[in-house]
Amino acid sequence: MKKNIILLILIGMYILLSSSTILANSTIDISQYVSKNETAKEVLQIIEGQTTSTAEFLVEIGGIISPSGQEQDRAEAVAQRMRDIGLQNVEVDENPNVMGFIPGKTEEMLIFVSTLDDLATVAEHQKAADKPPYIEGDKVVGPGTNTSLTTASMLAAAHALIEADVEPYYTLLFASVAQEETGLHGMRSLYEKFEDSAYAFVDILGDGRSISYGAMGIFWRKVIAEGPGGHTLSGGVPNVNQAIGRAVDQILSLDYPEKFADDKTRINISILNSGKVFNHKPESGWFSIDIRSLNGEVISNIENDIREILENVSSKTEIDMKMESQIAIPGGQVPGALESNLLKSSIAIANYLGIDEPELSNASCSNINVPIGEGTLGIGLGGSRGGERGKPEEWASIPVMMNTAKHVALLGLVLEE
Repeated sequence: MKKNIILLILIGMYILLSSSTILANSTIDISQYVSKNETAKEVLQIIEGQTTSTAEFLVEIGGIISPSGQEQDRAEAVAQRMRDIGLQNVEVDENPNVMGFIPGKTEEMLIFVSTLDDLATVAEHQKAADKPPYIEGDKVVGPGTNTSLTTASMLAAAHALIEADVEPYYTLLFASVAQEETGLHGMRSLYEKFEDSAYAFVDILGDGRSISYGAMGIFWRKVIAEGPGGHTLSGGVPNVNQAIGRAVDQILSLDYPEKFADDKTRINISILNSGKVFNHKPESGWFSIDIRSLNGEVISNIENDIREILENVSSKTEIDMKMESQIAIPGGQVPGALESNLLKSSIAIANYLGIDEPELSNASCSNINVPIGEGTLGIGLGGSRGGERGKPEEWASIPVMMNTAKHVALLGLVLEE
């Protein structure tokens, strides 16, 4: 009898240990984890039961006109939802980013991010629509629904974790960030606020059919040339076009794209703008520069070389040249990201959700660029959310929305130190 009791105790200990250590193995099996973890089962069941209410919430926030920089009304609606489901310390800040927390066993944070704002074209379609978004079968139809799916999914995951009384290892921060479409301003503010306490960031863009772990830096610059104008008869030089031509030639002759091809380094000049008539040299002109690379240091070096080129051309042509920033989306690669528990867990969760081979990318261009560009671990969950984004017929997939919620909830549940 004693032996049987000891055996049962040992078996029970093994089951408990194995369910908590599956994720530490090199091959992560979420199916096995879920099968041995009653809390995980409960969380997933709660998400399934929230399908209708989550779709209705998407109808609500998708119908709120929220172009970048005008997200306050949608932010307030999201904040109220956060309070209703039991998130703690809910706050709408000046951006307006919306934040709510689930306390964990440690103050270190796993930060989930959704996008609060829409493209300006979406706002125009919302104004022109003859009715608000609506549920049709397994879709939520209407402009404003596609991007807002990310917020609805995120909060469905948070609600399930709270309902199941989960105490995660990491403190979980759920943030819907503003002004993504116009320069990642909300994400920059969020990162500055929590960079010291962040374990990692997860940008929610889909259910994980694609997963990014690195970021493509994108820097747009405008070079303005100014000098004396005048009629052809007054002389051809100094001439802003001569300076623009020399600068463009030297910039496009830089060998960074060849030297750093593995970092997908590119330099492109697409726009040249100066004179209007044949017989008058212009007083000013400008050209664009598009610099891209996975390597932030390479981008910095390219910019330094361009400044030197502009200085030299300016001194030789007597034309003033200055470079202005238009867009600066940071990029880079976090050492160890590809082998991180975060990425491995996300891939395993995607497998569990029926995505056999999620597409991996080290060239994200989204909110996740901000933490990755600063050297903080982060991933972006991608994949199609529906269709016709930015058109009057825009729609969001309810099955994708609920799968995204499951992916987020499982990440919050399984990740440990």
